Amino acid sequence: QVQLAESGGGLVQPGGSLRLSCTVSGRIFDINVMGWYRRAPGKDRELVATIRRGGRTDYVDSVKGRFIISRDNAKNTVYLQMNSLKPEDTAVYYCNADVMGPYDSDFLPYWGQGTQVTVSS
Repeated sequence: QVQLAESGGGLVQPGGSLRLSCTVSGRIFDINVMGWYRRAPGKDRELVATIRRGGRTDYVDSVKGRFIISRDNAKNTVYLQMNSLKPEDTAVYYCNADVMGPYDSDFLPYWGQGTQVTVSS
């Protein structure tokens, strides 16, 4: 079994910052891509940012220059530093990781339970 535990969401004023964390635990042999997605009320789930094992990052255009994704491979943890937050960033943020277990032949996607981020004055 593989579990993803997220933390760091909350209420913040426009222009403020939050840092999300997500730690992967359980039967892990390797972790490839890790990422953050979000779902705003009434909208489809959206890819926010991804980071590969080697460190390559990708961002959706709306967060470029404001959000930074990083990972600590020794801790199986991915972070999302969110700066200059806007009301339109309000959403439930989900962590995702492609994980290979000790008896798997390929990477499988796993999801966290989601953490609420609300940007409001």
